[in-house]
Amino acid sequence: MSNKMKNKKQFETEAIRTQLERTDFLEHTSPLYLTSSFVFEDAEDMRASFSEEKERNIYSRFSNPNTSEFVDKICKMEGAESGYAFATGMSAIFSTFAALLDSGDHIVSARSVFGSTHTLFTKYLPKWNIETSYFNINEPETIESLITPKTKILYAESPTNPAIDIIDLEVLGHIAKTHNLILIIDNCFATPYLQQPIKFGAHLVIHSATKLIDGQGRVLGGVTVGNADLIREIYLFSRNTGPALSPFNAWTLSKSLETLAVRVDRHCENALKVAEFLEAHPKVNWVKYPFLKSHPQYKVAKKQMKLGGNIVAFEVKGGIESGRKFLNAIKMCSLSANLGDTRTIVTHPASTTHSSLAEADRLVVNISDGLVRVSVGLEHADDIIQDLDSALND
Repeated sequence: MSNKMKNKKQFETEAIRTQLERTDFLEHTSPLYLTSSFVFEDAEDMRASFSEEKERNIYSRFSNPNTSEFVDKICKMEGAESGYAFATGMSAIFSTFAALLDSGDHIVSARSVFGSTHTLFTKYLPKWNIETSYFNINEPETIESLITPKTKILYAESPTNPAIDIIDLEVLGHIAKTHNLILIIDNCFATPYLQQPIKFGAHLVIHSATKLIDGQGRVLGGVTVGNADLIREIYLFSRNTGPALSPFNAWTLSKSLETLAVRVDRHCENALKVAEFLEAHPKVNWVKYPFLKSHPQYKVAKKQMKLGGNIVAFEVKGGIESGRKFLNAIKMCSLSANLGDTRTIVTHPASTTHSSLAEADRLVVNISDGLVRVSVGLEHADDIIQDLDSALND
């Protein structure tokens, strides 16, 4: 066995043992570096640092020890060369696209993307003459017909929000390589514990760390990791525009990663039980969960994911009004816009997050009037199921 293989640690160990060098105080866990800037030994040290002849911390908008530790962990988990951490998931998405695209460039994206990402593609990027063409996530064979000489980025989420569709990352990787495109995958729902898109050809991976990476509804954060040359462009853009993650949030998220594997294991165990319960419920039309055999992309999910994740989507019989009635009858689970929390969260997209869309537009991305999204938490599965059952039967 090579020394490299001997030194390679398992996912859970990297999450816990990747940390900053200890100071003279020999602290067991990394300290907080709540400082806006860093001092220099002399004029030459300052000059060499700003010219990047020396790699060191200058200003926490550029880098900070806590942020570096968090990014280093995510890079090891995703198999990435480099990364940069942001104040939120959306700042990660915007900064990644803004840093890599020029006026006249073109994006090919799955239509099933987070609402704010869709707004970015359709309202803001067009201001800079950057256009987006959408493909149906269930029709990947149409992707190549959308690619033009101006296409620079291929983008997708998998699993999608909120309909929990799965796209074959290997197929996307092949298309990106064939057409020399930058493949960017939003891996928020899966986390690096369940899925590593770089293995399938992704050049960059984005996370809203606010979700399962934090896992306890405490802080906001985002991160982009991947190819070092691409990250360099993202870093330079972000260094000048200022969307950096705060040191405190970085410290919190780095500590959260130490329990990511055990938390996600339980999330997935609970979610599968909830999905199986809902699939047998008489007031439910259908259920979508990646590791249910009834999921249309079950085989793809099993190929590229370790477990099925914590999000379950299902359709309540009776449409929008039944969906509202179901939410009003929930007693224990939370009604919130977040997901990936220790607490189970229930959302009815048609009457809340996607209510501004016409029904026809919602149906294009598989958001029916009765669709309910459940972010299954860490409570006992029996208690989650009892609350859902009571609300459905109310």
